[in-house]
Amino acid sequence: QVQLMESGGGLVQAGGSLRLSCAASGSDFSINAMGWYRQYPGKQRVLVAVITSGGTTDYADSARGRFTISRDNAKNTVYLQMNSLRPDDTGVYYCNADVSNSGNVRSSSWGQGTQVTVSS
Repeated sequence: QVQLMESGGGLVQAGGSLRLSCAASGSDFSINAMGWYRQYPGKQRVLVAVITSGGTTDYADSARGRFTISRDNAKNTVYLQMNSLRPDDTGVYYCNADVSNSGNVRSSSWGQGTQVTVSS
């Protein structure tokens, strides 16, 4: 079982920046990919950005050019640097980890979510 601990959400004015962090902990796991998802009230979670173990990244069109995902493999931590924030970036941001154990069993873990609010 992998636990994900998120931090860094908050309230910011439009045009501002925030940096989200997500640290993975547990035993017998290796990370295949980590990503950030955003959820609006009453809506499904949608992918914002993802980074693979090899460092390949991908972004939602709304995030590309403004957000940067990165990871520290030694700390099993992923970051999301969000710049030029807009009110429609507001939502709960969830960290996700796609992991495998020593038996090559793959699973997905979610963090508890962190609120990001961008005021106009």
